Amino acid sequence: MANIGIIGLGIMGLPMAANLITAGHSVTGYDMKAESVSKLAEKGGVAATSIADAVAGADVVITMVPDSPQVKEVVYSTGGLLECASPGLLYIDMSSIRPDVAAEVAASCRAKGIRPLDAPVSGGEKGAIEATLSIMVGGDQSDFDAALPILSAMGKTVVYLGSSGSGQTVKAANQLIVGGTYQLVAEAIVFLEAYGVDTAAALKVLSGGLAGSRILEIKGESMLRREFAPGFRIDLHHKDMGIVTAAAREAGVVIPVGALVAQLIAALRAQGDGSLDHSALLRGVERLSGRTE
Repeated sequence: MANIGIIGLGIMGLPMAANLITAGHSVTGYDMKAESVSKLAEKGGVAATSIADAVAGADVVITMVPDSPQVKEVVYSTGGLLECASPGLLYIDMSSIRPDVAAEVAASCRAKGIRPLDAPVSGGEKGAIEATLSIMVGGDQSDFDAALPILSAMGKTVVYLGSSGSGQTVKAANQLIVGGTYQLVAEAIVFLEAYGVDTAAALKVLSGGLAGSRILEIKGESMLRREFAPGFRIDLHHKDMGIVTAAAREAGVVIPVGALVAQLIAALRAQGDGSLDHSALLRGVERLSGRTE
Protein backbone atom coordinates (compact mmCIF):
# COMPACT_ATOMS: atom_id res chain seq x y z
CA MET A 1 0.00 0.00 0.00
CA ALA A 2 1.23 3.49 -0.86
CA ASN A 3 1.23 6.88 0.81
CA ILE A 4 -0.58 8.99 -1.79
CA GLY A 5 -0.93 12.75 -1.95
CA ILE A 6 -3.76 13.96 -4.17
CA ILE A 7 -4.17 17.58 -5.23
CA GLY A 8 -7.58 18.52 -6.63
CA LEU A 9 -10.69 17.16 -4.90
CA GLY A 10 -13.45 18.27 -7.21
CA ILE A 11 -16.20 16.34 -8.99
CA MET A 12 -13.67 13.78 -10.21
CA GLY A 13 -10.80 14.00 -7.74
CA LEU A 14 -12.80 13.37 -4.56
CA PRO A 15 -14.40 10.07 -5.61
CA MET A 16 -11.10 8.94 -7.12
CA ALA A 17 -9.39 9.63 -3.78
CA ALA A 18 -12.19 7.75 -1.99
CA ASN A 19 -11.57 4.69 -4.16
CA LEU A 20 -7.87 4.79 -3.32
CA ILE A 21 -8.79 4.81 0.39
CA THR A 22 -11.14 1.87 -0.18
CA ALA A 23 -8.27 0.01 -1.86
CA GLY A 24 -6.24 0.40 1.35
CA HIS A 25 -3.92 3.27 0.46
CA SER A 26 -3.13 6.12 2.83
CA VAL A 27 -4.42 9.27 1.09
CA THR A 28 -3.61 12.87 1.98
CA GLY A 29 -5.55 15.44 -0.02
CA TYR A 30 -5.42 19.15 -0.75
CA ASP A 31 -7.84 21.42 -2.55
CA MET A 32 -8.30 25.18 -2.62
CA LYS A 33 -11.82 24.59 -1.26
CA ALA A 34 -11.68 23.66 2.43
CA GLU A 35 -15.07 21.95 2.11
CA SER A 36 -13.63 19.41 -0.34
CA VAL A 37 -10.72 18.64 1.99
CA SER A 38 -13.18 18.12 4.85
CA LYS A 39 -15.17 15.67 2.71
CA LEU A 40 -12.01 13.67 2.08
CA ALA A 41 -11.33 13.51 5.82
CA GLU A 42 -14.87 12.22 6.35
CA LYS A 43 -14.08 9.38 3.95
CA GLY A 44 -10.97 8.39 5.87
CA GLY A 45 -8.34 10.54 4.19
CA VAL A 46 -5.95 13.02 5.76
CA ALA A 47 -6.55 16.73 5.28
CA ALA A 48 -3.61 18.73 3.90
CA THR A 49 -3.31 22.49 4.25
CA SER A 50 -1.08 23.09 1.22
CA ILE A 51 0.53 21.44 -1.79
CA ALA A 52 3.71 20.97 0.24
CA ASP A 53 1.71 19.29 2.98
CA ALA A 54 0.15 16.85 0.50
CA VAL A 55 3.53 16.04 -1.06
CA ALA A 56 5.42 15.56 2.22
CA GLY A 57 6.09 11.88 2.89
CA ALA A 58 4.23 10.74 -0.21
CA ASP A 59 5.35 7.82 -2.39
CA VAL A 60 2.91 8.92 -5.09
CA VAL A 61 1.40 12.32 -5.90
CA ILE A 62 -1.68 12.64 -8.11
CA THR A 63 -3.03 15.87 -9.56
CA MET A 64 -6.61 16.25 -10.78
CA VAL A 65 -6.93 19.96 -11.54
CA PRO A 66 -8.76 21.92 -14.26
CA ASP A 67 -6.09 22.91 -16.80
CA SER A 68 -2.45 23.35 -17.77
CA PRO A 69 -1.84 26.50 -15.66
CA GLN A 70 -2.97 24.73 -12.50
CA VAL A 71 -0.70 21.74 -13.19
CA LYS A 72 2.24 24.09 -13.73
CA GLU A 73 1.36 25.88 -10.50
CA VAL A 74 1.44 22.60 -8.56
CA VAL A 75 4.74 21.55 -10.14
CA TYR A 76 6.73 24.78 -10.35
CA SER A 77 5.48 27.05 -7.54
CA THR A 78 7.29 27.75 -4.30
CA GLY A 79 6.29 24.89 -2.03
CA GLY A 80 5.33 22.89 -5.10
CA LEU A 81 6.18 19.42 -6.34
CA LEU A 82 9.67 20.05 -7.70
CA GLU A 83 10.70 21.80 -4.51
CA CYS A 84 9.17 19.38 -2.01
CA ALA A 85 9.18 15.90 -3.57
CA SER A 86 11.80 13.30 -2.74
CA PRO A 87 13.73 11.68 -5.60
CA GLY A 88 11.99 8.55 -6.82
CA LEU A 89 8.49 9.88 -6.15
CA LEU A 90 5.91 8.78 -8.72
CA TYR A 91 3.95 11.75 -10.05
CA ILE A 92 0.70 10.99 -11.91
CA ASP A 93 -1.09 13.93 -13.51
CA MET A 94 -4.67 12.82 -14.20
CA SER A 95 -5.85 16.26 -15.33
CA SER A 96 -6.67 16.97 -18.98
CA ILE A 97 -4.04 19.38 -20.26
CA ARG A 98 -2.08 20.26 -23.41
CA PRO A 99 0.19 17.43 -24.63
CA ASP A 100 3.14 19.79 -24.98
CA VAL A 101 2.74 20.95 -21.37
CA ALA A 102 2.61 17.33 -20.24
CA ALA A 103 5.90 16.65 -22.03
CA GLU A 104 7.47 19.81 -20.59
CA VAL A 105 6.41 18.95 -17.02
CA ALA A 106 7.67 15.39 -17.46
CA ALA A 107 11.12 16.61 -18.53
CA SER A 108 11.30 18.96 -15.53
CA CYS A 109 10.32 16.15 -13.18
CA ARG A 110 12.88 13.73 -14.55
CA ALA A 111 15.59 16.35 -14.09
CA LYS A 112 14.74 16.29 -10.36
CA GLY A 113 14.59 12.49 -10.11
CA ILE A 114 10.78 12.39 -10.08
CA ARG A 115 9.01 9.73 -12.19
CA PRO A 116 6.20 11.42 -14.21
CA LEU A 117 3.15 9.99 -15.93
CA ASP A 118 0.36 11.80 -17.74
CA ALA A 119 -2.80 9.79 -17.13
CA PRO A 120 -5.98 11.67 -18.08
CA VAL A 121 -9.30 9.89 -17.68
CA SER A 122 -12.65 9.44 -19.38
CA GLY A 123 -15.89 8.30 -17.81
CA GLY A 124 -17.15 11.36 -16.00
CA GLU A 125 -18.37 11.58 -12.43
CA LYS A 126 -20.15 8.23 -12.67
CA GLY A 127 -16.95 6.49 -13.74
CA ALA A 128 -14.98 8.22 -10.99
CA ILE A 129 -17.48 7.12 -8.33
CA GLU A 130 -17.71 3.54 -9.60
CA ALA A 131 -13.95 3.19 -10.31
CA THR A 132 -14.69 2.35 -13.96
CA LEU A 133 -12.71 5.15 -15.58
CA SER A 134 -10.78 4.70 -18.79
CA ILE A 135 -7.24 5.88 -18.07
CA MET A 136 -4.83 6.86 -20.88
CA VAL A 137 -1.20 6.83 -19.80
CA GLY A 138 1.96 8.36 -21.21
CA GLY A 139 5.48 8.14 -19.77
CA ASP A 140 8.10 5.45 -19.20
CA GLN A 141 6.92 1.85 -19.29
CA SER A 142 8.61 1.04 -15.98
CA ASP A 143 6.81 3.91 -14.26
CA PHE A 144 3.51 2.77 -15.75
CA ASP A 145 4.13 -0.73 -14.41
CA ALA A 146 4.76 0.71 -10.94
CA ALA A 147 1.62 2.86 -11.10
CA LEU A 148 -0.71 0.19 -12.48
CA PRO A 149 -2.01 -1.11 -9.11
CA ILE A 150 -2.86 2.46 -8.09
CA LEU A 151 -4.49 3.34 -11.40
CA SER A 152 -6.47 0.09 -11.33
CA ALA A 153 -8.09 1.20 -8.06
CA MET A 154 -9.64 4.12 -9.97
CA GLY A 155 -10.28 2.73 -13.44
CA LYS A 156 -11.42 -0.34 -15.33
CA THR A 157 -9.53 0.26 -18.58
CA VAL A 158 -5.93 1.35 -18.00
CA VAL A 159 -3.78 1.49 -21.14
CA TYR A 160 -0.13 2.45 -21.67
CA LEU A 161 0.19 4.57 -24.83
CA GLY A 162 3.84 5.57 -25.11
CA SER A 163 6.09 8.49 -24.25
CA SER A 164 5.15 11.51 -22.13
CA GLY A 165 2.28 13.48 -23.65
CA SER A 166 0.76 10.42 -25.34
CA GLY A 167 -1.96 10.11 -22.73
CA GLN A 168 -2.97 13.73 -23.23
CA THR A 169 -2.98 13.33 -27.02
CA VAL A 170 -5.39 10.40 -26.76
CA LYS A 171 -7.54 12.32 -24.26
CA ALA A 172 -7.81 15.16 -26.79
CA ALA A 173 -9.09 12.66 -29.36
CA ASN A 174 -11.51 11.32 -26.74
CA GLN A 175 -12.96 14.78 -26.15
CA LEU A 176 -13.30 15.32 -29.89
CA ILE A 177 -15.42 12.17 -30.18
CA VAL A 178 -17.42 12.87 -27.02
CA GLY A 179 -18.24 16.44 -28.02
CA GLY A 180 -19.37 15.39 -31.49
CA THR A 181 -21.48 12.54 -30.11
CA TYR A 182 -23.23 14.76 -27.56
CA GLN A 183 -24.03 17.27 -30.29
CA LEU A 184 -25.56 14.62 -32.55
CA VAL A 185 -27.55 13.04 -29.72
CA ALA A 186 -28.88 16.50 -28.85
CA GLU A 187 -29.87 17.12 -32.47
CA ALA A 188 -31.57 13.71 -32.67
CA ILE A 189 -33.62 14.39 -29.53
CA VAL A 190 -34.85 17.78 -30.76
CA PHE A 191 -35.62 16.26 -34.17
CA LEU A 192 -37.62 13.38 -32.64
CA GLU A 193 -39.53 15.68 -30.31
CA ALA A 194 -40.50 17.94 -33.22
CA TYR A 195 -42.34 14.97 -34.75
CA GLY A 196 -44.03 13.95 -31.52
CA VAL A 197 -42.24 10.61 -31.32
CA ASP A 198 -42.01 8.75 -28.00
CA THR A 199 -38.43 9.84 -27.44
CA ALA A 200 -37.73 7.45 -24.56
CA ALA A 201 -38.75 4.50 -26.75
CA ALA A 202 -36.81 5.95 -29.67
CA LEU A 203 -33.60 6.25 -27.65
CA LYS A 204 -34.05 2.67 -26.44
CA VAL A 205 -34.19 1.26 -29.95
CA LEU A 206 -31.40 3.55 -31.16
CA SER A 207 -29.19 2.37 -28.30
CA GLY A 208 -29.62 -1.22 -29.47
CA GLY A 209 -28.43 -0.52 -33.00
CA LEU A 210 -25.39 0.95 -34.71
CA ALA A 211 -26.25 4.38 -33.32
CA GLY A 212 -25.80 3.08 -29.78
CA SER A 213 -23.18 4.74 -27.59
CA ARG A 214 -22.20 5.12 -23.94
CA ILE A 215 -23.57 8.65 -24.12
CA LEU A 216 -27.00 7.40 -25.17
CA GLU A 217 -26.85 4.71 -22.50
CA ILE A 218 -25.75 6.94 -19.60
CA LYS A 219 -27.09 10.38 -20.50
CA GLY A 220 -30.02 9.82 -22.85
CA GLU A 221 -32.73 9.79 -20.18
CA SER A 222 -31.34 12.75 -18.25
CA MET A 223 -31.14 14.74 -21.50
CA LEU A 224 -34.81 13.99 -22.16
CA ARG A 225 -35.60 15.29 -18.67
CA ARG A 226 -33.40 18.37 -19.23
CA GLU A 227 -31.30 17.48 -16.20
CA PHE A 228 -27.85 18.97 -16.68
CA ALA A 229 -26.21 18.69 -13.25
CA PRO A 230 -22.48 18.72 -14.03
CA GLY A 231 -20.69 15.43 -14.34
CA PHE A 232 -18.31 17.24 -16.69
CA ARG A 233 -18.86 20.96 -17.17
CA ILE A 234 -19.22 22.78 -20.48
CA ASP A 235 -16.43 25.10 -19.25
CA LEU A 236 -14.01 22.15 -19.14
CA HIS A 237 -15.11 20.71 -22.47
CA HIS A 238 -14.60 24.17 -23.98
CA LYS A 239 -11.03 24.05 -22.68
CA ASP A 240 -10.52 20.55 -24.09
CA MET A 241 -11.85 21.50 -27.53
CA GLY A 242 -9.32 24.33 -27.53
CA ILE A 243 -6.60 21.77 -26.85
CA VAL A 244 -7.63 19.42 -29.66
CA THR A 245 -8.19 22.14 -32.27
CA ALA A 246 -4.80 23.71 -31.50
CA ALA A 247 -3.06 20.31 -31.55
CA ALA A 248 -4.71 19.42 -34.87
CA ARG A 249 -3.53 22.69 -36.38
CA GLU A 250 0.01 22.06 -35.16
CA ALA A 251 -0.06 18.56 -36.69
CA GLY A 252 -1.40 19.88 -39.99
CA VAL A 253 -4.62 17.83 -39.91
CA VAL A 254 -8.16 19.09 -40.39
CA ILE A 255 -11.05 18.41 -38.01
CA PRO A 256 -13.94 20.30 -39.64
CA VAL A 257 -16.72 18.66 -37.60
CA GLY A 258 -14.68 19.05 -34.42
CA ALA A 259 -14.08 22.73 -35.17
CA LEU A 260 -17.83 23.28 -35.55
CA VAL A 261 -18.56 21.45 -32.28
CA ALA A 262 -15.92 23.60 -30.57
CA GLN A 263 -17.78 26.71 -31.72
CA LEU A 264 -21.14 25.33 -30.55
CA ILE A 265 -19.66 24.59 -27.12
CA ALA A 266 -18.13 28.07 -27.02
CA ALA A 267 -21.52 29.58 -27.88
CA LEU A 268 -23.24 27.63 -25.11
CA ARG A 269 -20.63 28.86 -22.65
CA ALA A 270 -21.06 32.46 -23.84
CA GLN A 271 -24.80 32.12 -23.22
CA GLY A 272 -24.16 31.38 -19.56
CA ASP A 273 -24.31 27.57 -19.56
CA GLY A 274 -20.64 26.92 -18.78
CA SER A 275 -21.38 25.41 -15.37
CA LEU A 276 -23.80 22.82 -16.80
CA ASP A 277 -22.96 19.29 -17.93
CA HIS A 278 -21.77 18.93 -21.52
CA SER A 279 -25.02 17.12 -22.31
CA ALA A 280 -26.49 20.66 -22.15
CA LEU A 281 -25.48 20.96 -25.80
CA LEU A 282 -29.17 20.08 -26.13
CA ARG A 283 -29.98 23.62 -24.99
CA GLY A 284 -27.94 25.04 -27.84
CA VAL A 285 -29.83 22.95 -30.41
CA GLU A 286 -33.14 24.08 -28.91
CA ARG A 287 -32.09 27.73 -29.16
CA LEU A 288 -30.99 27.37 -32.77
CA SER A 289 -34.29 25.63 -33.53
CA GLY A 290 -36.37 28.33 -31.85
CA ARG A 291 -37.77 25.80 -29.39
CA THR A 292 -36.82 27.39 -26.10
CA GLU A 293 -39.51 28.45 -23.66
